[in-house]
Amino acid sequence: MKPIKLLSGFMTVGFWTLASRILGFVREILIAAYIGPGPVGDAFYAAFRLPNMFRRFFAEGAFNAAFVPMFAKRWEAEDNPQGFAQEAFNLLAVAVLGLTGLGMLFMPALVWATAGGFVGDARFDLAVGFGRVVFPYILCMSLAALFSGILNATGRFAAAAAAPVLLNIFTCAAMIAGAVLGQDVVDWLIWVIPLAGVAQLALVWVAAGRAGITLRPGLPRLTPDMKQLVKVALPAALAMGVTQVNLVVGQIVASGYDSAVSWLSLADRLYQLPLGVVGIAVGIVLLPDLARRLRAGDDRGAQDALSRAGEFSLLLTVPSAVAFIAIPLPLVSVLYERGATGPDDVAAIALAVAVYGVGLPAFVLQKVLQPLYFAREDTRSPFRYALMAMVVNAALALGLQPLFGWLSPAVAATVAGWIMVLQLWLGARSMGDAAQFDTRFKRRSLRIFLASVAMGLVLILAANALAPALAMGYWRYLALLALIVIGAVTYFGIGQIIGALRLSDFKSALRRGRA
Repeated sequence: MKPIKLLSGFMTVGFWTLASRILGFVREILIAAYIGPGPVGDAFYAAFRLPNMFRRFFAEGAFNAAFVPMFAKRWEAEDNPQGFAQEAFNLLAVAVLGLTGLGMLFMPALVWATAGGFVGDARFDLAVGFGRVVFPYILCMSLAALFSGILNATGRFAAAAAAPVLLNIFTCAAMIAGAVLGQDVVDWLIWVIPLAGVAQLALVWVAAGRAGITLRPGLPRLTPDMKQLVKVALPAALAMGVTQVNLVVGQIVASGYDSAVSWLSLADRLYQLPLGVVGIAVGIVLLPDLARRLRAGDDRGAQDALSRAGEFSLLLTVPSAVAFIAIPLPLVSVLYERGATGPDDVAAIALAVAVYGVGLPAFVLQKVLQPLYFAREDTRSPFRYALMAMVVNAALALGLQPLFGWLSPAVAATVAGWIMVLQLWLGARSMGDAAQFDTRFKRRSLRIFLASVAMGLVLILAANALAPALAMGYWRYLALLALIVIGAVTYFGIGQIIGALRLSDFKSALRRGRA
């Protein structure tokens, strides 16, 4: 891909991911209002994390890290991509179907292992019941991840990026319907999740068929291609497993404190908005592009793709991180404080948001650097790095409890995130110039940081000036909108002046995207 086409791909995926994340954030606002932090909220978040945890472990992380480069190679060479995709589909379907059955059968053990603090109170039984309803979601989403990988490898990003929007549409509609009908909102919420998974799978399945890859259920065969796929995917699965262990350790610590699982989950959703829009978009577009360039021996093009991806990532995540650190309380108060979520909850969530904000650039840079390894079919190195980050995360999450209490998982995740980035960067130094950021990236990165710091200072002053309005009924929404506009104008204005960004790049990408 040329730089403008690459940026256009980022923006296409970014647009749909933004839509999904905004609707996902609306979903969290509704959960906070109708259910709120507390026993039911903690139980829901612990249960819903289970299918998402295994989904990232099996499909979106490990499986696609191996599948996408191998499928892209066959697609470009016209080396029976249909047959390879069919074999991979059969293997994944049977594996995840078995996992789904085991998960539902041993749900009490899963809840005990991932939220041990629930044992002995009402949250445990609630989480087990909720978990058995939502766990089949993993089957649909794992298969959807395969079809999304096919679409991304063939340069068709829109349908795969749009699919997650359906989950948020379904869940938001279900909660509103439950509230209007005067029924238990959490029941409507958990039962609609598997239905949303079916809708998401259907969307990408049909889109893949239109792209020329038509798959049907069948019995798996462990062919040489599938053995190679498993061989490459296994270290990536272990690496993703390490990442999920980090989340589990955090949840185990948080489950020992009332409402802490809900507080951290709501804070996580807020920082996931820029992380999802930028990090996922970069990861989806960059991996197949790097794989193509490296196979063609285009080291200069690979370096340019990496550098523009890193530039695009920092351009949006650094100012977001600064905003989370500078004005977390106004953000959280306006977005979450209503219904079942009160001022004490808001103060706790805001604190977690500020801590996660420090780690936001690290979480996104991981998405930029990991494709350097996956494009070379090297999944072992990221596993080793993730293992080290896991040890740091677990030690800090448990060891910092006397000092930070329920907040220690957020502190640990942030520190471990930066350690992971450092390891990925140092490991890539042996890959040559193709794995190094270019001069333009280094120049613009410093200017992005300076523009973001200036924006943060302006936001602090503006938040103090707007404090009365931020505490007044419906006026607080306009006050928050004013803060966002002030921050955006300040950042992009200063960024344009000092050369941190060029608005002409975005205009060119938008024109290319419409072409």
